[in-house]
Amino acid sequence: MKKSIFLFMVLLVSCFSFSIGVNAAPPQEKVKAGFLYIGPVGDAGWSFAHDQGRQEMEKLSFVEPSTYIESVPEGAESARAIMGLVHKGHNVIFTTSFGYMDATIDVAKRFKDVVFMHCSGYKTADNVGTYFGRMYEPRFLSGMVAGKMTKNNMVGYVAAFPIPEVVRGINAFTLGVRSVNPEAKVKVVWTQTWLDPGIERVAADSLLDVGCDVLAMHQDTPATLQAAETRGAYVIGYNCDMRSFAPKAFLTAPIWNWGAVYTQVAQAVHDGTWKNDQLWWGLDKGLVKLAPLADQVPAEVRSMVEDKTAAIVSGKFHPFQGPIKDQKGVEKVAAGTTLSDGDLLGMNWFVEGVQGNISK
Repeated sequence: MKKSIFLFMVLLVSCFSFSIGVNAAPPQEKVKAGFLYIGPVGDAGWSFAHDQGRQEMEKLSFVEPSTYIESVPEGAESARAIMGLVHKGHNVIFTTSFGYMDATIDVAKRFKDVVFMHCSGYKTADNVGTYFGRMYEPRFLSGMVAGKMTKNNMVGYVAAFPIPEVVRGINAFTLGVRSVNPEAKVKVVWTQTWLDPGIERVAADSLLDVGCDVLAMHQDTPATLQAAETRGAYVIGYNCDMRSFAPKAFLTAPIWNWGAVYTQVAQAVHDGTWKNDQLWWGLDKGLVKLAPLADQVPAEVRSMVEDKTAAIVSGKFHPFQGPIKDQKGVEKVAAGTTLSDGDLLGMNWFVEGVQGNISK
């Protein structure tokens, strides 16, 4: 789906770079953008968040009404959909799922005058760039909230696939939890799906059944929130501010603000300054955020989160700065050091405090 399998992340570690790219196209008086979505825009999650960013981009005066194609499977069908956008005159195309990567590269080779931006991938070309966000930053912040709100020190995490991106998020969340509550544990249940409300709900209920009183998630539907609402637990959302699905249970959510990157890319294409960079933005760029805290979060916790947010944005604090131990108590990050981007992108181990395994 939108992200990957482990091989992707291994390759990403070796290929991901942040060097200055090359100019791909002359200035464009008008920008006509096309988007490919892996799910429906009404999923209230990943594709919905991207579509909100698309609408934000359209506010620029030089951007023409854009086009999106939703629920496009990865593989050959995605290549046909990208080709369709090209033939309809789009001069910049955003492909928003990892599995669209090869199709994006293949089509880009044939249409050098079109700018392509692929979300979460690692392959580039003269007219292909990539973009993603440092979601681990707001994950850490949301973990602080969970750590303060749990009563029995058992926090549950409904997780999609055991790949480095998801593992990285679980670890950041757990580090946030234990930074304010060292006794708390985070119990992980894998669903092996990005978007399946039934499976997600079963996973959430299983965590509630064993005593977790706060849930978090790396999924695309509100099923985990609805389970927490029904069972009287608290919940941390993901992708978008989903509080309407769980008004009593919702605490906050790490969320995407794709408009931050879509507006900048459109501006660069318009100005003729676009380069095939690989963007990995964090809180400082506004691509990732923490949703406003719910009313039930105490003022003390709000203050702590605000202070830590400022520290991350300023560069004074990094969620993965040492000392950090793994599940077995082995030191993985020494005091005074911080994990590199390469280590983060290939993360395949759990930090101390996580209850769960990473399957091969």
